[in-house]
Amino acid sequence: MDKSKMTVRIAGHEYSIVSTDDPEHVQRVARYVDRRMSDLAAASRLPAPMVSVMTAMNIAEEMLRAQDENVRLRQELSRIKAQTESK
Repeated sequence: MDKSKMTVRIAGHEYSIVSTDDPEHVQRVARYVDRRMSDLAAASRLPAPMVSVMTAMNIAEEMLRAQDENVRLRQELSRIKAQTESK
């Protein structure tokens, strides 16, 4: 896999990123993080370092909930497949 270097802008700062991911995907991730940080900063009076940590916590919480839902849906699908195959 080829690595590419790109620049993303998050919370008013530019960061150089090296990734094997598609550059458009990396930019999409950066835009999402930037939007989430901007939303939290606008809704609170937290200092910038705290906004970063709280944004990371919020995104991690969303990811873990999505993973739990994914596991639940896979289990449900397996159960339905087993019921269908036994008929």
